[in-house]
Amino acid sequence: MDPVLNEKKLQEVDSLWKEFETPEKANKIVKLKHFEKFQDTTEALAASTALVEGKLSKNLKKILKKIVAKDAHEQLAVADAKLGGVIKDKLNLSCIHSPMVTELMRGIRSQIEGLITGLPSREMAAMCLGLAHSLSRYKLKFSPDKVDTMIVQAISLLDDLDKELNNYIMRCREWYGWHFPELGKIITDNLTYCKCVRKVGDRRNFASSDVSDILSEEIEEDVKAAAEISMGTEVSEEDINNIIHLCDQVIEISEYRTQLYDYLKNRMMAIAPNLTVMVGELVGARLIAHAGSLLNLAKHPASTVQILGAEKALFRALKTKRDTPKFGLIYHASLVGQTTAKNKGKISRMLAAKTALTIRYDALGDDTSAEMGAENRLKVETRLRHLEERGIRRISGTGKALARADKYQNKSEVKIYDPSGDSTLPTVPKKRKIQEVEDQDAGVVVKAKKLKTETKEETNVEESEPVKKKKKKKEKKRQAEAEDEGALNEEAATSPTVENAEKKKKKKKKVKEEDED
Repeated sequence: MDPVLNEKKLQEVDSLWKEFETPEKANKIVKLKHFEKFQDTTEALAASTALVEGKLSKNLKKILKKIVAKDAHEQLAVADAKLGGVIKDKLNLSCIHSPMVTELMRGIRSQIEGLITGLPSREMAAMCLGLAHSLSRYKLKFSPDKVDTMIVQAISLLDDLDKELNNYIMRCREWYGWHFPELGKIITDNLTYCKCVRKVGDRRNFASSDVSDILSEEIEEDVKAAAEISMGTEVSEEDINNIIHLCDQVIEISEYRTQLYDYLKNRMMAIAPNLTVMVGELVGARLIAHAGSLLNLAKHPASTVQILGAEKALFRALKTKRDTPKFGLIYHASLVGQTTAKNKGKISRMLAAKTALTIRYDALGDDTSAEMGAENRLKVETRLRHLEERGIRRISGTGKALARADKYQNKSEVKIYDPSGDSTLPTVPKKRKIQEVEDQDAGVVVKAKKLKTETKEETNVEESEPVKKKKKKKEKKRQAEAEDEGALNEEAATSPTVENAEKKKKKKKKVKEEDED
C-alpha cells in the first residue's frame, strides 16, 4: 500500500510512465506505507481468488480497517471497480478507479522490487510462478463450467471408438471371408467372431479345436461342418497372423469401450443424476457435449432442449417454410422410443420440459439426489400410459361399430344398351292438331279432332321389340292417313273456298313428308 507524494504529476496520464523508469523516480512519486506477507501459498491463493472474483478477503478487510480508517478523508485508488464498490459498501471508504489509477498500478508493478525492500528477485519470481500455477489449478478444479469436461471428452471418445470398431470389424470379416466365407453367416456377433478367428486361425484347425467356451454346441457343429466343405481360398500363415492381430485389436478396443462406458455412467450419476434418470447416461452426456457444458445446457429453454441436435433440419424447414422437427437428440431416450409414432411428438415435448427442470436442478442445486428425476419420469410414464390407453379405447369402439353394421345386400342395376345414340336422323315431336270447320251456310261451327298422327321417334325405339308390332303400327298409321284424306275431301266439297284449297295442299305436303320419314 503506497501513498501518493506528488498528485500533480498524476494528472499527466500520457507521460506518467516516465516517472517510473527508475526506482529513484518511483520513490519520488509513491512511498510504501504498509506491507504484510502471506503465511503460506494457501493463504495467498485464497486472497488472489477473492480479488479475481471481486470479493473482499478477511486479511484485506482487517488491514483496511486498521490503517486506512485513520486517513478516511483520503481517496483509495483501486485497480478493480467491482472491488472498489464492495469496499465502499462495507467500510464506507471513498474509492477511485480511472485511467490514471490504471497507469499508476502499472508503474508500481514495474518497480515493485525497488519499492519493497528485503525481497530478492529470485524469491519474487518463484513466488509469482507458484501462485500462478496454484491459481490455474484452482480455476480448473472448482469452476462449475469445467466440472463436466470429462463427460464431454468421454462421450466424444465413445462415439469415436464405435466408428473405429465398426471399421475394424467390417475389415476383419471381409478379410477372413476370403478364406472361410461361411463363418460370417453362422456367427452374427462381431466380438464372438473375432474371438473364434483368433483362437482357431486357419479353417482346417476347426476340426481339431475346442471352441465350446466361445460358441454353443449347435453353432460349433455347424461351424465344423462348414469348415470341411468351405469354398474359401487358401491363405498363407503370414496372412492368418495379420488377421489374428487385427482380431486382437478389435477385442482390446471392445474391452476398453466397456470400461469407458462404465466410467461415463458413474460420472453422469455423480454430476447430473436427475438428468441421467430422465433420459439415460448416453443421451444426457450427448446433450451436455452438444451444449458445451452443464451450465450452458441449463440456460436453454425446454423447446431448445427438445430439438437440440436437429439444427440443420430446423433451419432447412424454416427456409423452405415446412414443418419444423419435433425432436433431436432426445429422440434416442427410452421414453420416446417406446411410444407409438403418433404420440412421439407429444411425449418428446413433455419429456423435454421435465428434462429442462432436472438439468437446472443438477446444475444450480445443492442436493445431489435423484428423487426429482424419478418423480418427473413417473409423470411422463403416466402420461404415456394415458395416451396409449385412450388410443386403444378409440380403436375398440370403432371395431364394435363395424361389428354392428347392417347385412350386406348386393343391389345391382341392369342397364340396357340405348341405340338412339347411333341414329343421325332428326327426331319429330308429337303434335296434336285440332281443326275447326265453320259451316258458313248453317252458321254452325263443328269442331273435329284430327286423329293423332303418331310419328315414330327413333330415339325411343329399341332393337329388342318384335317385328310384328312394328308392322301393326305401320298399318294403323296408314289407315289414319287415309281417314285424314277422306275428311279433307269432305271439307273441300262442303266449302270450296281458296282457304280450304290452301289447307288441303298443306295437309298433302305434311302427309308426303311423314311417308318419306
